[in-house]
Amino acid sequence: MKGTSEAPLGLLRLVDSSLDPLEAATVRQRFSVPVEYPVLFERDSLAPGAQALEWAITRLEPEQTHRVFVVCDAGLMAASPGLAVRIEAYFAARSRLAVSAPLEVLPGGEAAKADFAVVSRLHQAWLGAALDRHSVVVALGGGAVLDAVGFAAATFHRGLRLVRVPTTVLGQNDAGLGVKNGLNAYGQKNLVGTFAPPFAVVCDSAFLATLEPRDVRAGMAEAVKVALIRDRGFFEWLEAEAPALARFAPEAVEELVRRAAELHLGHIAKSGDPFESGSARPLDFGHWAAHKLELMTHHELRHGEAVAIGLGLDSLLSAELGMLPRASALRVVALLRSLGFALFHPALATRASGRLAVLDGLEDFRQHMGGKLTVPMLQDLGQGREVDALPTGAVERAVSELERLESPA
Repeated sequence: MKGTSEAPLGLLRLVDSSLDPLEAATVRQRFSVPVEYPVLFERDSLAPGAQALEWAITRLEPEQTHRVFVVCDAGLMAASPGLAVRIEAYFAARSRLAVSAPLEVLPGGEAAKADFAVVSRLHQAWLGAALDRHSVVVALGGGAVLDAVGFAAATFHRGLRLVRVPTTVLGQNDAGLGVKNGLNAYGQKNLVGTFAPPFAVVCDSAFLATLEPRDVRAGMAEAVKVALIRDRGFFEWLEAEAPALARFAPEAVEELVRRAAELHLGHIAKSGDPFESGSARPLDFGHWAAHKLELMTHHELRHGEAVAIGLGLDSLLSAELGMLPRASALRVVALLRSLGFALFHPALATRASGRLAVLDGLEDFRQHMGGKLTVPMLQDLGQGREVDALPTGAVERAVSELERLESPA
């Protein structure tokens, strides 16, 4: 700055009358807050000898008693007879953990994040339990439940400690790991939300056995996505292991979860923009269409199923734009189909006033990213590239090709 030396942090000193008046009246504030949280992998985290969950809760104050409030996904409860008893027994056996209220059960799936009433219900329950900012909310469930609980926790007392226990493939390899929380509102996906890191994450592979095959498969889409934009070797591993993954072999699924989780976490930590203050969001490859398809089908499509369609579409679109060899795009489509995904839904071809309705997803995407359209595409398997425009004609051709590939004559 002209005529000044570097000022102490948070203070501007005037030494030159030639300063711009606005600068002269400015006090600059700058500080940084380090973010660190553990992501632990443990099989059967509620077993008597398990250690991950207790350590995650108590690690900063190991000698204190910690007040805990447990929230659970109703779908998980239905698929896991006796789970409530196991949760109660786990906490009762640990003197440093004190459960402050009965187990709270939330609806699973997108219903968990479709209504502000869910957040109000949690706030009222936490107020009644007299939770303070050192209390810990433990949330067990799929990504949608974790999103809703995370938003509620981030906005109660300006932030409760949240330990996530994602119980789905999608939750453990992506949705339950990062710093985003949110609700769907006013016809848009994740319109309302926060960036709030969890206190810890515990990924328990035993919970994956409770899932329906459709939900196991749906969670694999995010692993394919992160392989496509970050790690060609992982993509090739997915191709090689596709037969085992398609039959849900436990060892293959656990390896997929772990490798995808590491890639997602590495991106969050090293991208330089973990709170998405800019417009580039490479982890949303395939998502501009996916989010729109979820809403257009009233969530008939699971998130991962919509993402798989979006991945197929955007891979073909990358080829249409001359960025990705067509043979590589066809490898993506072949992998997704070999995992069991259907890559076309009638909603993808729905038109409004002659225009593909899914294209409105680009406008939603632009607004969600601060007004500038930046869409991740592929320039190679394992290497993404940002573009700032998608020609309508190219999208039309990619949609038509995806429909043809899904339903060959």
